[in-house]
Amino acid sequence: MARGRVAYQGAPGSFSHEACAVLRPWDEPIGYDTFAAAIEAVQVGQCACALIPVENSRIGTVQPASDLVAASGLDVLVEVWRPIRLALMGQPGDRLSDVRTVESHPAALGQCVDTMAALNLRAVEAFDTAGAARAVAEASESGRAALAPAGAAEIYGLSILRNDMQDSADNRTRFVLLGREGA
Repeated sequence: MARGRVAYQGAPGSFSHEACAVLRPWDEPIGYDTFAAAIEAVQVGQCACALIPVENSRIGTVQPASDLVAASGLDVLVEVWRPIRLALMGQPGDRLSDVRTVESHPAALGQCVDTMAALNLRAVEAFDTAGAARAVAEASESGRAALAPAGAAEIYGLSILRNDMQDSADNRTRFVLLGREGA
């Protein structure tokens, strides 16, 4: 087993990455493109554990993560609710009025439906919150923004156009730490 490594789904700067840094600061966080790949990393011994989001206070069950956790055969070692604050970020120099599309993970987009509708913003699904921020940064297109943790703006060189995009002030996500029996 790869002690000292915790798997998560997403890119650096994602909510899962932030949760790993806060909850397992002694472990090296290892990002995977999918929830299935993060769970498999524990099953095959590449990582000692995986931190996976399974429920959100606004949208309910996070799928497919919840079903994959249930089918994984791994033990839930710990579960914790974490506050989720979504920031809208775009190219330096862009203004909120310039934004037409917002990219993010479907779960994050679902937490901001009312706010995005009020701002007349079109949602575009991406594999991850921070991955969306990275894609927006690499594209260098005005009018294109991402919904992600505020820390992702710094990582990818974006400007925060608006904080607290989530529809609920009490927006939280439940994460479970998965590991093998006795871990």
